[in-house]
Amino acid sequence: MAHADIAPEGAFIDLPQGRIHAVIRGDGPDLVMIHGANGNARDFSFDLMDRMADDFRVIAFDRPGFGFSDPFNEPDSPVLQADILRVAAATLGIEDPIILGHSYGGAVALAWALRAPNDVAGLTLLAPASHPWPGELGIWYKLSASSVGQNLVLPLISRLAPRGAVERSLEGVFAPDPVPEGYLDHLGLDLTLRATQLRLNATQIDSLKGHVEAMSGGYPALTMPIEVLHGTSDTTVGLQYHAERLEAEVESVTLTRLEGVGHMPHHARPDEVADAIRRVAARARDGN
Repeated sequence: MAHADIAPEGAFIDLPQGRIHAVIRGDGPDLVMIHGANGNARDFSFDLMDRMADDFRVIAFDRPGFGFSDPFNEPDSPVLQADILRVAAATLGIEDPIILGHSYGGAVALAWALRAPNDVAGLTLLAPASHPWPGELGIWYKLSASSVGQNLVLPLISRLAPRGAVERSLEGVFAPDPVPEGYLDHLGLDLTLRATQLRLNATQIDSLKGHVEAMSGGYPALTMPIEVLHGTSDTTVGLQYHAERLEAEVESVTLTRLEGVGHMPHHARPDEVADAIRRVAARARDGN
């Protein structure tokens, strides 16, 4: 698997259905990071991994079909993705990890916790997509998940989209916070525009509502410490539909509302995210 602008930063884990790519830094208790929609592990290696590497062994996975990980039959379910990553984690000897999930990765982190509640020390969820939301996705998501979108529109975007269009898209995701200088080059322009990844991402987003609806009934049984950080100005994943519902339904959830922050709290408020991870570790040690 070759890409023009970047190379893998981490190691490959060989599983029966394919390879998972993982970036690993530091030493200590295990901290697993799961990226959001159409992202990859480099979202975390830009900054957050280095912040935590003195206190934890930090493992940032490329989800199946994203970054440098193989597609694994293109799973559209957070549960199926969590199961694949759990096997990869076991191969690395990961034990009782704290799992951090951002956005769509928050749904995967919650699925992991639901599937293996006794093997997860705690969760740190950043703007997580956790619950079904009112209404439907916009016309773009319906188009991109359709046959026309999958076979015509997205391949054209992959080949022809200018860098400026990707930069404007990122600005919308980060807003009202700025995109950090050098972020797109680090994330990898080629990776974000790869046609196979665009198609898988569209399918996953289109099916997410049904999956989190099925998962959400199990959340109240979660007892591990859970810290949630969500920006009050996030227009991608609505605070009131997701994080606030988790807070209301799960006794072990502590929600931090980040005033004026958008959808990327680990870039806008990295110190507060780092503090939340450490709080989860302390709560896990203290049994609360």
